Amino acid sequence: MPLRCRMLDDTLVSAWDAFVLALPEGTFFHLARWREVIARAFRHPACYLLAERDGQISGVLPLVHLRTRLFGNGLVSVPFCVYGGPLAADAESAAALEQEAARLMERSGARFCEFRLLHEISSSWEIGPSLYETFRKSLAPTDEENLKAIPRKQRAVVRKGIANGLTARVDRDADAFFPLYAESVRNLGTPVFPRRYFRLLLDAFPESAEVLTVEDGGRPLAAVLSFYFRNEVLPYYAGGGTEARVRAGHEFMYWEVMRRAVGRGLDLFDFGRSKIDSGTHAFKKNWGFTPQPLSYRYLLAPGARIPENNPRNPKYQLMIAAWKKLPLPLANAIGPHIVRGIG
Repeated sequence: MPLRCRMLDDTLVSAWDAFVLALPEGTFFHLARWREVIARAFRHPACYLLAERDGQISGVLPLVHLRTRLFGNGLVSVPFCVYGGPLAADAESAAALEQEAARLMERSGARFCEFRLLHEISSSWEIGPSLYETFRKSLAPTDEENLKAIPRKQRAVVRKGIANGLTARVDRDADAFFPLYAESVRNLGTPVFPRRYFRLLLDAFPESAEVLTVEDGGRPLAAVLSFYFRNEVLPYYAGGGTEARVRAGHEFMYWEVMRRAVGRGLDLFDFGRSKIDSGTHAFKKNWGFTPQPLSYRYLLAPGARIPENNPRNPKYQLMIAAWKKLPLPLANAIGPHIVRGIG
C-alpha cells in the first residue's frame, strides 16, 4: 500500500503512543499528550504528523509552531522538551515525514524547522551548533552500588544531606512545587513557566509524573518534577530555596529520585540536557555522568539563520542580569509571557 502522511487526530492518540513505546528510539517527549499540554499552556498550534501504510502507523513527527515577535517564527520538535524529531520504522517513512515538515514550513510561513534529536538520523538538513549535551546513566540494582558509583566529593555532599536529617515526600501538588521552582529560575535569570503548565503536565501524565519535595524539619527546601518512561526516570524541572545549597538539599533530592527509581525497578537515570560549560553541566558531571552530545537538525527558509535563543547570545546578557534582580512576584507575572516564545 502507498505511504501517506497526515495530521494526528484524537482517534489515533493511543496508536501513536503505542508506536512510540514500541521503538527503542522513542522518548517520553514523543508521546501524543504533549500536544494538548503545549497548546493549552502556551497557545501554540500543534502540528503532529504521522506516516501510515495500510492503515498502520509507520512514523510520527511531533511539531509545534512557535511564532513570536521576540524569538522568531519556526516549527520545533519538540519545544519545551529536550528530545524530539521524526521517529520512524523505516527509511521511507522517515523521509516522508521530513518532506511533509518542509511543506508545512512553507505553507505556514515559518522561517525554520528544528529537530531536537537524542539519536542521530540520516538527513540532509543542516546540523546546528553544539550547544547542549545530555546526561544518561544506567542504574545499579542496589542503593549501595549507586552511592558508591557517585564520585567521592559529590558522594560526601549526598551523605551530608542524609546526615542533616532531610526527608522527602512524593505527591502531585503543582502549587506546592511552583514557589521553589520559580525562585530558583529567577535567581538564574530565566523567565518562569506559568503555574498552569505544571498542573497540565501532572494531569496529562497521571501515572508518569510526580513531585518529590525535600524537607528540613517540615520546611520545604527543594523540589523536582520527574517523569517516568519505560525503564527510565527523568527528573525534569527542579528548584530550591536559599537554604537548599547550605543543607545539601539538591544533592539529597536527586539521590532520593535515584533511590526511589531503583525501588520501582527502573535502571536508567536521565539527567536531561545542559548547555556546555554551564553550572548545571558541571553539576551533572560531578555525579559521574558522561555527557552525550545532542545533534539538532535544521531546515531554513531562504535568508533565514539558525535561531540563537539561548543565554550564550550576547544580546540577552543584559536581560539576564536584570532579571535576576526582579522582585519575585514581578518575575512570576512577566515570565510566562516571555518564556512561551523561547520553547
